[in-house]
Amino acid sequence: MPRLGEKYEIEIKTTSKPRAKFTTSEYLELGLPKAPAIMVGDEILIEGSGISEEKLEAIICQHLGLPSPEPQKRGIFGRILKK
Repeated sequence: MPRLGEKYEIEIKTTSKPRAKFTTSEYLELGLPKAPAIMVGDEILIEGSGISEEKLEAIICQHLGLPSPEPQKRGIFGRILKK
């Protein structure tokens, strides 16, 4: 995600806490999503699971009013390894 922050000149904030901290009543009172989660602005994009970098980049572009990036072409090894 830091690479996307640099590419689109946006602030990426990462919060890392032990799993037990995300289940406390104090955390729940903050109204933040279940971890792991990704938010853009005040919008919760995904919570409780991961997201592909391509999908995240498309959502960031949409949030910034930019056209979606072109899908990256992958060779056979990239498709097999999903990189």
